Amino acid sequence: MPTDRRLKTANTIHRAVLKFSGGMLGTTFKGMPTIRLTTIGRKSGRSHTVILTAPIIEDDTIVVVASRGGDPIDPAWLHNIRANSAVRVALGHGPDRPMTARVLPAGERDALWPDVIAAHPGYADYQAMTTRTIPLVTLTPLG
Repeated sequence: MPTDRRLKTANTIHRAVLKFSGGMLGTTFKGMPTIRLTTIGRKSGRSHTVILTAPIIEDDTIVVVASRGGDPIDPAWLHNIRANSAVRVALGHGPDRPMTARVLPAGERDALWPDVIAAHPGYADYQAMTTRTIPLVTLTPLG
């Protein structure tokens, strides 16, 4: 399981690669597009940005997986969006735009999970590593 320090270090490096390459590098990972997700900390009230992969992008809807590498606990960004669904999202090296995050309820999550696995089979490995059901989140533009 990845440690908090390892996850934070990987995100810091990924953001730096995106920034210093002018978006030429780091816009995909393991064949999936990357996004920058900015949430508001549920305790601190400060902005927090993470780099995530998006196995499904359909029209203006982006699907992200709260896998945390198969860890038994949810990622901090998921707790933040449960407290405040207003987020900012940038696809690849593009500009941030305001979006709404929605954690899918069990039925919708279960219906979409096979599509996530079809897009990136590695998520099935993450699910097998943990007893929690890994949540799926949709990100949609405001309005």
